[in-house]
Amino acid sequence: MSITIDAVSFAAGDAVIVNGVSLTVEKGKVLGLLGPNGSGKSSLLRLICRLRKVRSGVIRLGEEDIASLSRAALARRIAFVEQQSTTETQLTVRDVVRLGRTPHRGLLAPWGAEDDAAVEEALVSVGMQARAGQLWQTLSGGERQRVHIARSLAQAPSELLLDEPTNHLDIQHQLDILALISRLGITAIVALHDLNLAAMFCDSLAVLEKGAVVAAGAPEAVLTEDLIARVFGVRAHVQKSAVHGRHHIQYRMD
Repeated sequence: MSITIDAVSFAAGDAVIVNGVSLTVEKGKVLGLLGPNGSGKSSLLRLICRLRKVRSGVIRLGEEDIASLSRAALARRIAFVEQQSTTETQLTVRDVVRLGRTPHRGLLAPWGAEDDAAVEEALVSVGMQARAGQLWQTLSGGERQRVHIARSLAQAPSELLLDEPTNHLDIQHQLDILALISRLGITAIVALHDLNLAAMFCDSLAVLEKGAVVAAGAPEAVLTEDLIARVFGVRAHVQKSAVHGRHHIQYRMD
């Protein structure tokens, strides 16, 4: 399903965090959400999955207003991968990924072959099948992030939200995870800091500054030298990559 954000605002006390944001993500496409720290990226993702309540505006999944959906129905639709998550419970990697099946099962519903298949496919997708029996607490930060992504994939969502999914990952796994997301065919919004990775793997980009959208569109239209300097405070040279055909950004220190 598509995701439509229509004039959405959110405030914490007197501080406006998300300010009149309007964006549309077409079905099966990946939107990269960019912006400096504190620009409202994480808050916007939380509004979409209703972990925060909008002050004004409407968010739709397809034609449905998320405010009209039950918590259970929303959980079956949207998977959200947060920046950090932890637990003191002694869980294995497979146990964590199995949690992704919770929204699809009734309180007394038996675990079935479909659930097993979804979990195994998710583990393979992020390259963690060999660690399935390992305790969660023994994993590195990057490995934990990959397991959280596997949990979201086991959920079989139609919409996927990811908040800095490449944090703590080495470059190989950054590339692998973003390539996987781009191949899934799921409508996705990914908050990122790395502009080059965003240009490589996202169908479209939106840049937030102080809670408002200051640019949105195709990567080559959004990531201009002027915008990078104005929003991120960095001088850069932008050129088309001969390797992947997308814009490549070289930062300048002079």
